Amino acid sequence: MLRNLVSAPMLLTAPTNDLRRRKVFALLCGAALATAVCPLSAHAQQDKLPTIGFLGATTPSIWSAFIPPFQQRLRELGWVDGRNIAIEYRWAEGREDRYVEFADEFVRRKVDIIVTASTAAVAAAKNATTTIPIVFAAAGDPIGTGLVASLARPGGNVTGLSNQQTDLAGKRLEQLHRLVPGLQRLAVMGNVYTPNAALEMNEVQSVGPKLGVQVTRLEISKTEDIIPGIESLKGRVDGLYVSTDPLLTTYRTLINTSAIDANLPTVYAFREYVLAGGLMSYGPNFPDLFRRAGDYVDKILRGAKPADIPVEQPIKFDLILNLKTAKALGLTVPEAFMMRANEVIE
Repeated sequence: MLRNLVSAPMLLTAPTNDLRRRKVFALLCGAALATAVCPLSAHAQQDKLPTIGFLGATTPSIWSAFIPPFQQRLRELGWVDGRNIAIEYRWAEGREDRYVEFADEFVRRKVDIIVTASTAAVAAAKNATTTIPIVFAAAGDPIGTGLVASLARPGGNVTGLSNQQTDLAGKRLEQLHRLVPGLQRLAVMGNVYTPNAALEMNEVQSVGPKLGVQVTRLEISKTEDIIPGIESLKGRVDGLYVSTDPLLTTYRTLINTSAIDANLPTVYAFREYVLAGGLMSYGPNFPDLFRRAGDYVDKILRGAKPADIPVEQPIKFDLILNLKTAKALGLTVPEAFMMRANEVIE
């Protein structure tokens, strides 16, 4: 009987203690869960991947040789898209209104860096923001077009690599003159809405007379100007210099077809024009410029200010010749010229 009296209270209290233990355990689990989940949610906000807004001035196919070196350099420096950075691509297809549209979008989305190339695209990004760092992989005459204050100390939020578009105009014309010895009259074509194209056209007009070449301007402002403009040159000039511009790059095949029909040898700034049927190009190696742009992105992600990162010049240059186009134009290519070319497309 005594055993029953003593054990009864124990039977009554055991479930109560059990219940308390369960409540405590539940509270502890709840607290632990809250501590685990809530900070994770906060970290998800705080640890958002640094985002690069990549504004392509033309099309993915034209820049297909440029993007992989840029991505590869970032990986070498420890930045992998989707792992510790995010890269968002937009393609303007040579349309200046889309430069503005995409630059504004990147600003609204508060990307960490804007990467682009071509003076007009860089200018659109610069007009859209004074705080988000902007890296240009290639821009013509960044001082003359007002993108930076100086090469050594750019100032502001913009820096990158110059493609020496204006500086190399004379070299380009010299190469065309070597390939076309009878070159006496030349047309230089450019988009009047692109500041660096205007500077390049001026330089060609300045250098031409020194080589005994009379230079006339062919100014265009839209796609519809290209064919009639080139047709108007038939019988009037011996060659065509095409200024670098996203609009003209986008329609390079149309330009080349029209130029061959008009029996006009053409010279350009980079390889993609020649791959599309142009006669020749001379200029910086653009894949290398885009690769080096990865170094700028790395420095900025690690805390450097664009204002303090000097603008750099090209270090690799390419002379590209399309032998098939030369034959179509009836040109005989000197052996010495072939030997100097970095690439001959047949």
